[in-house]
Amino acid sequence: MAADRERENRAEPRSPRFRLDQPRTPRPRLLPVYDPEAFGRLSERIARFLGTGRFIVWMTVVIILWVVWNIAAPDHLRFDEYPFIFLTLMLSLQASYAAPLILLAQNRQDDRDRVNLEQDRKQNERSIADTEYLTREIASLRMGLGEVATRDWIRSELQDLVKELEEHRAVFPREGSRRSDVGDR
Repeated sequence: MAADRERENRAEPRSPRFRLDQPRTPRPRLLPVYDPEAFGRLSERIARFLGTGRFIVWMTVVIILWVVWNIAAPDHLRFDEYPFIFLTLMLSLQASYAAPLILLAQNRQDDRDRVNLEQDRKQNERSIADTEYLTREIASLRMGLGEVATRDWIRSELQDLVKELEEHRAVFPREGSRRSDVGDR
């Protein structure tokens, strides 16, 4: 037995045990870490700016200045000669970044719209359920009121009784109204 223990001690060292009750130490990452929500908000701001007249005006001013500078400036100060290849490269670069940013902003807007539609659908379901409940309550109240004497019904019954009494007086007039009833006593 002692020989077995001695062999175990000489054997390969055990792999380190991970403790499940403690958080793991962060590993170094090859890619940079970024907040997707912050990036999404930034892309929405950029897309919102790209869709304005102000962006078109500024872009037009920059292009005009670029072209005028590279045509009218002295030769040693020009940085982009006539076919304006560098300008074309800059516009292509701007377009290649603008398109994905606009698509990202649209996707985020679609997600918000989807959530809003779901909330609206749930609100409509609650409204329909409330309306159906109130309709049933009103129907039960009407059925209950059908058995209750209302003011109009009592008034019509009293008017009928008054008419009956007037007809009864017409048929059987009171004799005591013409003479005194003193002798009858």
